[in-house]
Amino acid sequence: MSDVRVIIQRDSEREERVVTTGTTAADLFAGERTIVAARIAGELKDLAQEIRDGEEVEPVEISSEDGLSILRHSTAHVMAQAVQELFPDAKLGIGPPVKDGFYYDFDVDKPFHPDDLKAIEKKMQEIQKRGQRFSRRVVTDEAARAELADEPYKLELIGIKGSASSDDGADVEVGGGELSIYDNLDAKTGELCWKDLCRGPHLPTTRNIPAFKLMRNAAAYWRGSEKNPMLQRIYGTAWPSKEELKAHLEFLAEAEKRDHRKLGSELDLFSIPDQIGSGLAVFHPRGGVVRRVMEDYSRKRHEEEGYEFVYTPHATKGKLFETSGHLDWYADGMYPPMQLDEGTDYYLKPMNCPMHNLIFDARGRSYRELPMRLFEFGTVYRYEKSGVVHGLTRARGFTQDDAHIYCTKEQMADELDSTLTFVLNLLRDYGLTDFYLELSTKDPEKFVGSDEVWEEATETLRKVAEKQGLPLVPDPGGAAFYGPKISVQAKDAIGRTWQMSTVQLDFNLPERFDLEYTGPDGTKQRPVMIHRALFGSIERFFAVLLEHYAGAFPAWLAPVQALGIPIGDAHIPYLQEFAAKAKAKGLRVEVDSSSDRMQKKIRNAQKQKVPFMVIAGDEDMAAGAVSFRYRDGSQENGIPVDEAIAKIAKVVEERVQL
Repeated sequence: MSDVRVIIQRDSEREERVVTTGTTAADLFAGERTIVAARIAGELKDLAQEIRDGEEVEPVEISSEDGLSILRHSTAHVMAQAVQELFPDAKLGIGPPVKDGFYYDFDVDKPFHPDDLKAIEKKMQEIQKRGQRFSRRVVTDEAARAELADEPYKLELIGIKGSASSDDGADVEVGGGELSIYDNLDAKTGELCWKDLCRGPHLPTTRNIPAFKLMRNAAAYWRGSEKNPMLQRIYGTAWPSKEELKAHLEFLAEAEKRDHRKLGSELDLFSIPDQIGSGLAVFHPRGGVVRRVMEDYSRKRHEEEGYEFVYTPHATKGKLFETSGHLDWYADGMYPPMQLDEGTDYYLKPMNCPMHNLIFDARGRSYRELPMRLFEFGTVYRYEKSGVVHGLTRARGFTQDDAHIYCTKEQMADELDSTLTFVLNLLRDYGLTDFYLELSTKDPEKFVGSDEVWEEATETLRKVAEKQGLPLVPDPGGAAFYGPKISVQAKDAIGRTWQMSTVQLDFNLPERFDLEYTGPDGTKQRPVMIHRALFGSIERFFAVLLEHYAGAFPAWLAPVQALGIPIGDAHIPYLQEFAAKAKAKGLRVEVDSSSDRMQKKIRNAQKQKVPFMVIAGDEDMAAGAVSFRYRDGSQENGIPVDEAIAKIAKVVEERVQL
């Protein structure tokens, strides 16, 4: 045997080692149980891969991003094997890893029942304990078709392997046109137990799967197209340890309790009636209060920052979106046109920016008017597919807190800096404090304007973002067609990340709309345009805050800030006087005058997450006082009426969470 020189790379440490021919990655990392794969010469490979002379090898830990994907992909294969052992007629779709888990699609005669999922999970546990070995082999197209002749969806993937991408979930090996099949082999005899078309890599054996659970099933179109057959998709999750699985399931339970759709119904805040349609919400009186307070505070802060309020219609002639480029680049996200005015196409607007451009262009502008900051709570409409619509967070009709700033090139950097600072401070006012920034750059297949303009815009945004001292994460190719973008990513109370505000720099639309201002020397010059949405949409921000606070809004946002709870009917008038005094101070106070007993009234107030419960009995009336009961169950007695109102007002004014 000849010697082979390999380089082992661990983080910043490099180790050169001489081994014999035929040495595998598994041999290199023998005894290191947390290593489940290797990156060899820059590509992820199974541990069974032999190392060639001079190759650089990097171990892949199961808890790393790559390791988790491999774990979850391998678990998806185990699930598919379990399904076909229990349902032999099931046809295989695709089974990729996804965030926090995996799924696999199946063509079956009838949808899976919850009892089926229990049986499948039990069968998976059996397969896991068998310790079957994942073994890769390269095959020709012809051989793959012969082996998988009973799998029509796999045959389709073989046919498209040259153009398949991760977006369509094609679970095939596409590098160099190479196809591979993974065999699940019996640990003792080496006999074939199951196989699947797959690019890999996979764990060494099924025993390397520490912890998993099946979550739910749903219908899904094959490869995401409504023109294709409807399949059954089973979702699962897998983790490097039972402790991590338990923590994840506890997190999901907490997230379910905070689901804005559930809380919206329980707290009587909003609904999405079937009679109106998916993705189109109505706000109930209490939800309307929260929304109005959110908007009013935002208006106040925008006025302080020099923004001017504008209003634009909900529909427009299609010509406007031809000028803006939206009909070229965004038509799939727009509702179909309406035929009006003898055949003229009208569209519901998906964006406010083209109309704001017309406001700027309504008359001649001077450099003395710049920067011009136009702001609108503008309702827009986007045709979202039914499969992605989700409560208020992904809607078809929603209101953006949309601003467009027109400035000179010389003003651009300072304006972007002040805009991003304003955005972050305003989000902090609403109670979000944990941020990082994302810089979305040009999609080389979908952009307008010159490379030079894009480079200048991107570098300007990068410098502005870095000044905030927050982590800056690249998002290659994630920009809109007209310019790069900074997005503010905010973490909520349970650690989930939400995309919040966006700031986009645009040299393109001013060109397309031929926007001009008169410079100091009397010449016509082109303004720079900054797109800025702080909430993203009112509806989505409402949902994020609802989940962040688990419905227990801080007093300044709460629909009812204080609820009067009389010990007996004789104390109702006294609390109504208290409520009238508080309302005169601008507070939102109600009195529960129902026939329920006091303890039930307290329970109801707790369920409604009211910040202050104001209780009064004989002693309170005699002393001209009230008692406070807080959300956490603590109580403060004998507070004089005026002092109690002042205390509520102070908490509201300071926008703190009790």
